Amino acid sequence: MIIAIDGPAASGKGTLGKRLAHHYGYRHLDTGVIYRAVAQALLEIGAELTDEAAAVAVAMEIDPEKFGNPILKTQMVGDAASVVSAIPKVREVLVNFQRQFAADPPGAVLDGRDIGTVICPDADVKIFVVADPVVRARRRTLEARARGEAADEALVLADILKRDERDKNRAAAPLRQADDAHVLDNSELDIEAGVRAAIAIVDAVRAGR
Repeated sequence: MIIAIDGPAASGKGTLGKRLAHHYGYRHLDTGVIYRAVAQALLEIGAELTDEAAAVAVAMEIDPEKFGNPILKTQMVGDAASVVSAIPKVREVLVNFQRQFAADPPGAVLDGRDIGTVICPDADVKIFVVADPVVRARRRTLEARARGEAADEALVLADILKRDERDKNRAAAPLRQADDAHVLDNSELDIEAGVRAAIAIVDAVRAGR
C-alpha cells in the first residue's frame, strides 16, 4: 500500500507521515528532505539556487545518508528548497528516486507537496493536510525556538505565505489537492489527534468505506 500525504500545512506533516508509517509497519520518506538536501549542497558550494546545471548535478549525486543532517530542518534551508524544487529538471531527476521508494515492499508513506498528483498518482490513500497559515507560523516559530534558533513569528508567516504562493504557481508539479484526496484540517489538532484522524481515513479506505 502507498499512502500519499500532501498539502501546505508543513508543520507536523513529516511527523504525521512517520507516525502513520510506524503504525502500519511501512517505510517513510519525507520527500521535502530530498529537496532540502539539494538546496543545502548548493549553499555549501556557493552556487546560485536558480543555477539549473549545478542543481541537477547535485540532485543526481544525492546521498540519502545525509537526510538526517539537522541543518536541513532550518528555515533558511527550507526556503532555499522551495526555490530549488521549482526547477523542472531537478524534479525530473528526483521523481524516479521517490517512485522506487514507494514501490518497494511492504508499503510506504510519502509526504511532500506533489505526491498524490505527480509522484504517486495511483496511491491507495491520499491525504491533503491543511491548516490556517497563522497557526502554522506559530507552530514553526515554536519549533525553531526549541532548536535554539531565533524566530520572528511575523516573518515566519510572511515566508509561509510566500512559499505557498510560489509552490501553487510553479510550472513544475504545482501544489494542489488531488481529486481523490481526503482533506485533513489540523488547525485545531495536536499531532496525536492528527495521527488518529489520518489513521481513521486510511482504515476507512482499506475497509472500502
